[in-house]
Amino acid sequence: MRLIKRIGNHIIDFLAQIEDFQKTLWEKKKFITETFWCITVGNIPEEYYLEIAENEAQWQEWRELFHIHELPEDMFSGDLDTEEGRIAFLKAHPSLVLDTRHFSQDFTDHLLASFDNLDEMIDGLLVHSENWQALNLLLEKYRERVKCIYIDPPYNTGSDEFIYRDNYQHSSWLAMMENRLGSSRILLAPDGLAFVHIDEREQPRLESLMQQIFGNSLGPFIWLARVGKAVTERVLQIKHEYVLCARATDNARLKLVEKKVIGRYEDERGRYNREQLRQWGGQHDRREDRPTMYFPICTPFGVDVYPKRPDGSDGCWRASREEVEKMLEAGDLDFVRDPETGDIKVYRKVREGTVTVSAPSNILDDCGTSATATMEIKSLFLDKVFDTAKPVSLAQRCISLVAGNVDGVVLDYFAGSGTTGHAVINLNREDGGRRKFILVEMGEYFDTVLLPRIKKVTFTPEWKDGKPKRLATQEEFERGPRIVKVIRLESYEDALNNVTFDEESGQQALELFGDEYLLHYMLRWESRKSETLLNVEKLQSPFSYKLRIHRDGETREQPVDLPETFNYLIGLDVETRRTYNNNGQRYLVYRGTTREGRKIAVIWRETKGWTQADYERDAAFVAEQRMTEGADEVFVNGDSYIPGAQSLDGLFKARLFGQREG
Repeated sequence: MRLIKRIGNHIIDFLAQIEDFQKTLWEKKKFITETFWCITVGNIPEEYYLEIAENEAQWQEWRELFHIHELPEDMFSGDLDTEEGRIAFLKAHPSLVLDTRHFSQDFTDHLLASFDNLDEMIDGLLVHSENWQALNLLLEKYRERVKCIYIDPPYNTGSDEFIYRDNYQHSSWLAMMENRLGSSRILLAPDGLAFVHIDEREQPRLESLMQQIFGNSLGPFIWLARVGKAVTERVLQIKHEYVLCARATDNARLKLVEKKVIGRYEDERGRYNREQLRQWGGQHDRREDRPTMYFPICTPFGVDVYPKRPDGSDGCWRASREEVEKMLEAGDLDFVRDPETGDIKVYRKVREGTVTVSAPSNILDDCGTSATATMEIKSLFLDKVFDTAKPVSLAQRCISLVAGNVDGVVLDYFAGSGTTGHAVINLNREDGGRRKFILVEMGEYFDTVLLPRIKKVTFTPEWKDGKPKRLATQEEFERGPRIVKVIRLESYEDALNNVTFDEESGQQALELFGDEYLLHYMLRWESRKSETLLNVEKLQSPFSYKLRIHRDGETREQPVDLPETFNYLIGLDVETRRTYNNNGQRYLVYRGTTREGRKIAVIWRETKGWTQADYERDAAFVAEQRMTEGADEVFVNGDSYIPGAQSLDGLFKARLFGQREG
């Protein structure tokens, strides 16, 4: 029995080691494997137009996406086969979206260097990644910065990956939602709101979960999702869905709704609506609550009227005696006598065009339906390329309900077809706001639907059968996205595929420590130099650091964007991204500010094989180019002789695994 127990304990220890290793791989912040930029040409200096005019790949994309070769004469006239014609076209169509993937690294470096406040110019961030991993990477930069979370998660209907219909199904789905809502809760600003779509199946459980996570549920909105008859086996036709709403703190509030009065009645001064003058409902409608508001009003019927409650007790008016006298003089009171009872009601006349303010209704019956969303998708792509989209007007309504949200960040980590980004672009064009959007999606339609949709809507707001109905106005261009940044992240499967083992050092450790090493330390020790775990030694060559990435059915080795990854890990708000050339040696320098307000300079360059003389030349070049001027902290990859600089290697490794120090 002792032998069996000992063997059992060994098995448990070894399995625990495997589970801990898998957990480490899952929770580590993932590398950015690709970064590219979508920039409207009206925000690009004209000195780059000639190179843009010569780039056939970019023009071919514009033909396919925007049908520029089919634009009618009233939308364009010119020759797209000549450089002069193309440059004229660029100047005439500032909302064209350039994709830096079609251009060289040198072109992209110089173009991005032309912006003095890069992150401020970025109006949208698209993240191609599993959403928990994306939220994990964005944590440091966007902690308490998101003004609105708007998501449309899978409804757990059996048509998605959660196919079971027993209690474990609910637990599995709720666990998925808990992890993601919990992570995004950290990103939500104190005055931010979260909106989550769901249907009747999971609504009670999800509402309870949101109350647990946010502690401040505002209750459900009810959306009329379907109209007309439906073929169904249910006893009832369910035509509504829910949009649950929660807030981070009591500081968050729903925006009051302003509405212009449309008159139903008319007098010599024009049309008006009626508003009952007696205070009714609530906690202050009794005489003793507001004694000065209890007084008689003389009516045209020759009798005085007092504010009486329905039960006959004394009530109160909603206006003071002086205010009522002014209304009488202006003819702004209406007196209506019930022909049967003789009772007289007093109404205040609310003139047509008057703006009234009220709390928003929880009934969303004027925001489009599922059929509306289908038509919107077809107008952009001709075909129904996405099945579960929500109407843009519904997303706009929810986002606009966040009080004070004219320049906040809107986050959607179940982005699907990109409806939320579309809604933010529309809202900004309507009211001149500068809201920014973050869309996270892992599906293959990221490239086939979401990204093309954002490009299309940026180009022009109106589409039909996949083609533009008109061009964007100058104001729509100016209020539209300037830069949309796109990043792809390493997946958990990529992390697993990039684990390598140092068998030689492992064998030495096994000989020294025996079973204790094998059962508790083997995986961590032998995998320590794996690229996915950040092989610090290879930071000497940061621009050629590679991982094996699986995309489009094949695995290939590709460079990792270490500089961009590091920026997110330290939460850097990038002001400038500049490149320098020192006798063929490329320097990439980011300048920006951390959440704590410290000015940071981050310098990247190849240092493999450097001698002392190289480090001395490096320090001299950095000083000559004034790369560190005004910085509170200077980070540099590897070693350096740069005064005041510190190596970023240890910090990079620590932050990758969620540690604050290092």
